[in-house]
Amino acid sequence: MILSGAVYFLLGVLTTMAEPDLQVLAKQVSAIPSQVLILTVAVGVGLFLVAATLRIRLGFPLRRLLLLFYGLVFLLALLAPSNFIPVSFDSGGVTTGPITVPFIMALGLGIASTRSDKNSASDSFGLVSLCSIGPILCVLLLGIIYRPEPAASSPNVVPSVATTAQAARYFEEAFPEYLGEVALALLPVAGLFLVFQMLTRRFKRGMLLRIGAGLLYTYVGLALFLCGVNVGFMPAGQLIGATIAVGGQNWLLIPIGMLIGYYIVKAEPAVAVLTKQVEEVSNGSISHRAMSLALSIGVCVSVGLAMVRVLTGLNIFWLLVPGYAISLGLTFLVPSIFTGIAFDSGGVASGPMTATFLLPFAQGACHALGGNMMVDAFGIVAMVAMTPLVTIQVMGLSSVVRHKLARRRMRSRMERVEDVVLYFD
Repeated sequence: MILSGAVYFLLGVLTTMAEPDLQVLAKQVSAIPSQVLILTVAVGVGLFLVAATLRIRLGFPLRRLLLLFYGLVFLLALLAPSNFIPVSFDSGGVTTGPITVPFIMALGLGIASTRSDKNSASDSFGLVSLCSIGPILCVLLLGIIYRPEPAASSPNVVPSVATTAQAARYFEEAFPEYLGEVALALLPVAGLFLVFQMLTRRFKRGMLLRIGAGLLYTYVGLALFLCGVNVGFMPAGQLIGATIAVGGQNWLLIPIGMLIGYYIVKAEPAVAVLTKQVEEVSNGSISHRAMSLALSIGVCVSVGLAMVRVLTGLNIFWLLVPGYAISLGLTFLVPSIFTGIAFDSGGVASGPMTATFLLPFAQGACHALGGNMMVDAFGIVAMVAMTPLVTIQVMGLSSVVRHKLARRRMRSRMERVEDVVLYFD
C-alpha cells in the first residue's frame, strides 16, 4: 500500500509538471517564481491523487470528502492574502489538461475495475475533482507562508508585425526554446515508465512501439502548442479584450465573453475524453450531446460572471461561496455518479483553452479599464471550473425527477388497469 501510494504521488507530480496550461498560468503570475508555483501545484496534485485512489479502493463516499476539503479551502482562503486568492483557485483548474486528465481518468477506471460491487463504475469518477482541490490548498498555503508583496501582474507585450514573413520568424525563433522546455517536462514521465518496464517487463514490443509513438506525438504537439500560445494566442486574447474594453461600450464584454465561453469549451481536448467515458460507463443514459450542452451553458454563464467582475471589481467570494454551496448541496439530491461526473467536468472544462485565451482576454480588458489584474482578471479559470458543477448536477436532478414522474404515471396506469379488471370480475 505504501509503495503504491508513493508511485501514485510521483506520477501525479510528474504529469502535472508536464501540463502545458499550468506552465502558461505560472508565467502570468509574476509575484512568485514560476518553478515554485509549478512545484507547489504538482505536490498538491500528487497528494490528492493518493487520497483519491484510496477513496476508490475503500469505497468512501465522494460527497463527504468534497464537503471536508472545500470547507478547508474556504477556511484557508480567509487567512491568505486577498489578492492571491483568485490565483489559488485558478491553479486548481489549470492542472486538469490534456496530460493529466487522460492519465487520471484511466487510472480511476483501472482501480475501480478491481472492485466487483455495484458502485465501482460510479466511483471511477471523482479523481479529477479531488486532484483539483489539492493545488488550491497548497497554493493558498504558499500564499500564507510566502506572503508575496506586491502581488502584481502585467499583460504580455503584443509584438508589432507588418508582414506574414515577419510573423513566421517570431514562431521560428521561439520554437527551439519550447522544444527544450517540453523535453525537460516529459523526460521524467518517460523515465518513470522506462523504470517500470524494466522492473515488470509488462509491455510487449508492439505496445512499446505504440507508447513510444504516443510520446513522440505528445512531445511535438506540446511544443507546437506552447509556441503558438505564447507567441500568438495569448497576445491575441489580450488585444481583443483590451479593444472591446476601450471601445466606448465596455458592457459588450459580457455578451461577447459568454458567446466565446459557450463555444470554446467544445475545443477543450479533455472534455471530449470525459464525455466519451461518461457515455460508455452510463451505457448511453448520459449522452455525449447532453454533457456537451450542459458544459457549454455552464462555461457561458461563468465567463459572463467573470466579465462582470472585470467591469465592477466584484469580490470573487460573492460568486464562489454561493456557487460551491449550491453545488455541494445538490450532491445530497442527485445520484453519486452525477456528483463524480459534475466535479470532474469542472476540472476538464477549465483546460488549456481557458488558460490561454479566456484568461488573457480578461487580463487585456482589466488592464485597459485600469483594474487590478491579480484580483479582477485572475479567477476566470476558477469560475469556469465552478459552474459545470451546478449545471451537470441540475441535469442529473432533472433526470431523477423525470424518472420519478414516469414511475408515478406507470403506477397510476397500473392502478386503473387493476380497477377495470376488478370491475369486470
